Order: sequence, then C-alpha cells, then structure tokens
Amino acid sequence: MTLHPAGRDTGAGCETGPMPVLDPNPQNGQKKMLLVFGSFFAIFVVIAIIAAIAAP
Repeated sequence: MTLHPAGRDTGAGCETGPMPVLDPNPQNGQKKMLLVFGSFFAIFVVIAIIAAIAAP
C-alpha cells in the first residue's frame, strides 16, 4: 500500500500509464503552435551561427 502525501491510498503504481511528451497526432491549433515555435528556434539557431562566424 502506497500512501499519497495527503494520506490517500494510491494503489500499486500509476493508473494511467506513461503519457507521451508530444501528441503523435496534434490538433490543428497545436500543429500551428509547434510550427511557430519550431521556426522561432530555427531562426535563433541561424542567428547564433552567423554571430559565431562573424565574432572573430
């Protein structure tokens, strides 16, 4: 018997199983958000590479 900090019995382990970090089939809004964040990250990487080359 495992006790939760609040005193409840949680049973033997996790009931839902491991959740994936990213949804394999995201909805349209999530797909757009991932595309926007991915493009931000790509632009940041390109700027960092250009800055590293231009630094010396």
